[in-house]
Amino acid sequence: MQYKWWHDKVVYQIYPKSFMDSNGDGIGDFRGIIGKLDYLKELGIDIIWLSPVYQSPFVDQGYDISDYYRIAEEFGTMEEFDELLWEVKKRGMYLIMDLVVNHCSDQHEFFQRALEDPDGEYADYFYFVKGKDGGAPSNYRSYFGGSAWEKIPGSDKYYLHFFAKEQPDWNWENEKTRRYIYDMINWWLDKGVAGFRVDAIINIKKDTRFPSYEPDGADGLVHCTKMVESVDGVGEFLEEMKRETFARKDAFTVGEVFNMKEDELREFIGEDGHFSSMFDFCAEEFCTGEHGWYDAREITLPAWKQAVFRSQMETEGIGFKSNIIENHDEPRGFSRFLPKHLQNDNGAKALGTVNILLKGIPFIYQGQEIGMRNCPMESIEEYDDISTKDQYQVALDAGLTEEQALWVCREHSRDNARTPMQWSAQANAGFTTGTPWLKIHPDYIHINVEKQEKEDDSILHYYQKLIALRKHPAWKEIFVYGKTVPVYEDSDCLFAYERVLGNESIQVVANFGSREAQIERKSEILLSNLSKVQQEEQSRGSSMALLPGQVLVWK
Repeated sequence: MQYKWWHDKVVYQIYPKSFMDSNGDGIGDFRGIIGKLDYLKELGIDIIWLSPVYQSPFVDQGYDISDYYRIAEEFGTMEEFDELLWEVKKRGMYLIMDLVVNHCSDQHEFFQRALEDPDGEYADYFYFVKGKDGGAPSNYRSYFGGSAWEKIPGSDKYYLHFFAKEQPDWNWENEKTRRYIYDMINWWLDKGVAGFRVDAIINIKKDTRFPSYEPDGADGLVHCTKMVESVDGVGEFLEEMKRETFARKDAFTVGEVFNMKEDELREFIGEDGHFSSMFDFCAEEFCTGEHGWYDAREITLPAWKQAVFRSQMETEGIGFKSNIIENHDEPRGFSRFLPKHLQNDNGAKALGTVNILLKGIPFIYQGQEIGMRNCPMESIEEYDDISTKDQYQVALDAGLTEEQALWVCREHSRDNARTPMQWSAQANAGFTTGTPWLKIHPDYIHINVEKQEKEDDSILHYYQKLIALRKHPAWKEIFVYGKTVPVYEDSDCLFAYERVLGNESIQVVANFGSREAQIERKSEILLSNLSKVQQEEQSRGSSMALLPGQVLVWK
């Protein structure tokens, strides 16, 4: 495999609105981020991914962009962004942006012009389609619920929006649309960003006949992904985009790719793939049930590790996926993957270890390194997320009580990951001197950066050691390029694998059960979440007892 500069890097995702507020308006900003760059450097971070910071009405938290060339005033100015970029580079780190090009905001200049003349030039930048039989052109349901078509006032046409109605989809079939997007990408690359996380990108290819399909719900609609899964040709757009933009600067790109066809993995992340990497969403099968969040199936260790190992095996010899425990679109991994009896410091350390030492690019989401967890909202009014409000209603419509529907949101809401970063035990977790835009988790008194920086055995210090181990000169090659070989596969409590390169191997083994588990004793321990004294007490000749919540990394 040809070496690329990003192969051995560790990425940290910042959700700017919730990271650090410097001016007391309750919203995180660039100056707040700049003030925490040394913290990220000490953690061991190489690449920082910023969730959207472009000008936006924030209907969908910045994923509805009204101007790709301007910064949302909530975060600061373009001059402050340039300062942030310079400060990141000064520390030997890289900055990547969020690239949202399936859709924009209905406040975007081009869309406003299109509405003024639904038959004019700018209408072709979007999908303006005549209705059928007195209704929408087809029966697609958007990601956020309801029809994916919105009637254009004073016209017999509708516009397509896979997400909120305020997020019209770009028409990628129009060459002028693509050129506008490519010019914008190159503008940011020329400014000095190192690459992009590419949002919802599989959706850009549409079947422009817009056929209806058999409904999959009582509303008579079918999820819009049905059309995405049925159409071919997205690779042509992606290759053109790569050629016209990313390849010019050897940019690092990670795709948010769902609904990819089974035989397309090499095309997406192979040696000459569309992207450098793509997120490993193998655990997504546990997030949503047949009808929504409310009937999602419970995560069990055997099913979870089977999904992870299956993904690792299919990627072997092809390229790199990007491994996550959580992100801005998912609940906290601490609350999602750990059984109740292991929702503690050792459990958080074990979870981080088995994820970060897999083959692939490790992505750490803000707060993960201190064990932040789902926030117990008291009512649906405390949520901000548009998707959460939709799923709350879906649960009610399915017959759940208000309390049951609220419990579903507490388990699955995207706002679980969007509550402000917990920096200290001071008011508002040290995030802001004003009123925070979203509720702060009440456990910030006990779970915060300042407290963990003072504790030698904290989750934060463990993450520093874990990242340092992955980068250690003696082990880096095996962690970056070694195969993942599952071990103890039949165990219902052990999550274990070896990383193998040539004649060398390192074993990672964690006990997620409620009882001790006997394992074969290896030679040199490289990392453990228990003290050396505890480890020595467990050893019994060629075997040892692995305690609940314990993880070991050894030769």
